[in-house]
Amino acid sequence: MRLSKEILATLSVVCLTSGIAFASAPTGDVQAYAHPTLFSAQGHSLLTGNTDSVTTGAKIYKPCNAITVADKANVVIGREAKKALSDMKNAMDKSRAAAYDVKSAILRSELAWQIVTGLGFSQEAANKYTDLADTYWAKAEIDKALAADVMIGYPDNTFKPDQAITKAEVFATFAKLMVVNHGDETPVYNGQEVKYIPNWAIGCTNEVIASGILEALPEQDKIVSAEYLTREQVAYMISAMKAKFHIDTTNGAEGCATAYMPTQVTIKLSERLSARTSNVGDTFTAKTTEAATVEGVSFPAGSTVKGVVTGVARPGVKNPGYIEVAFKEIKCDGLKASFPASAVGASVDVKKNPNIISRVLSAPVELVARTAGVSGRTVSTVGNVVSNGTEEVVDNLSDTMSDTFSLHPLKGLKSIGSGVIAVGKGATNIVKTTTTGVFGVCYELVDEVKYVIVPSTTNDSALNPDEVLTIKF
Repeated sequence: MRLSKEILATLSVVCLTSGIAFASAPTGDVQAYAHPTLFSAQGHSLLTGNTDSVTTGAKIYKPCNAITVADKANVVIGREAKKALSDMKNAMDKSRAAAYDVKSAILRSELAWQIVTGLGFSQEAANKYTDLADTYWAKAEIDKALAADVMIGYPDNTFKPDQAITKAEVFATFAKLMVVNHGDETPVYNGQEVKYIPNWAIGCTNEVIASGILEALPEQDKIVSAEYLTREQVAYMISAMKAKFHIDTTNGAEGCATAYMPTQVTIKLSERLSARTSNVGDTFTAKTTEAATVEGVSFPAGSTVKGVVTGVARPGVKNPGYIEVAFKEIKCDGLKASFPASAVGASVDVKKNPNIISRVLSAPVELVARTAGVSGRTVSTVGNVVSNGTEEVVDNLSDTMSDTFSLHPLKGLKSIGSGVIAVGKGATNIVKTTTTGVFGVCYELVDEVKYVIVPSTTNDSALNPDEVLTIKF
């Protein structure tokens, strides 16, 4: 996860119109506007799909658990694990959510929730456990996990939903779901013996290791050394299982995950998608260069693939920005099929740069737009500083008069001092903001010239016309 150091924030007219433009974006999508600056203490404007408000002084991160295109580290194609973690937090009651930490050991209830929602178990049955109230946040998911015989409670008729579940127990649960050949020797992962594995869990652990789903997990050293897996690591396991295995729960949960070849589609893009100019909600099309089978339907080469831009962070000083895309459907001659929700991998088979004519013609237009954005945000920020400063100074003047005529002159003098300080801060912020705006406009000019002369410098966060990509689902 790379921190995007975008700079100088805004409110007011420009940001308000931007908020209106993107208020219809899907929930969770992000569009951040860069404002190059000399003063890194200030932030940038941020728009999200579920609100049209603007956050000042915020920082934008590339999505956690992001799956990116090989050789294009800032083109994101999926983040299923992050979504699962976010969805689980949203399902919790407020007190649990407030203490939620993805790096903490996963609890029994949380394992049930992730497996049931991640793999789509639907059968539900009443349980006998005395510590599962109907109001418990994960009651329905635990019931489904129990009905599927994926998990089980304790002999004293308790489930202990808030108890951390050991790594060995997690491995045993996942081993129930998979059919993978494995040995019965002492479990070894990355050349090291896996600790905290009792004798009863040796086979289960070896099966999980042999499946390959641990290779995608963060904090690889802790897979060997820790007694517990984290919420984040289990989310990765679910995501990896769905990427590597075909999930079919028709005949129950046991052995529902079987190895298969992932869906693979090779496409040639027909338009440019870039962190510099694309916006959330933009749609795009591409043509397949090879035959592909999606949802059991065969599509010939030349079929149309449709997608949408789901996240953008504009580039800035020392910040490449990023663009996130989702591939939605493929169609040809009346046939149509939807792609899985998240891609599991992608690579660029043929790299291209936009040709010189397109660069020369598009750069001036881009410069006008980006300069207008920086200038507008600068002006609106100055207006915001003036408005807030005026309010603060007048409030202090009112306090001065009130305190003085209430026979508290020392407090009145204190309010005068606060007003003077407010004026000084306001003047400083106006100078900083104005200087930053001028610098930002100059930066945009240099950036456009660089794009025309050396377009490859922007390709890490762009997909170009006629580039050929192979996407795996």
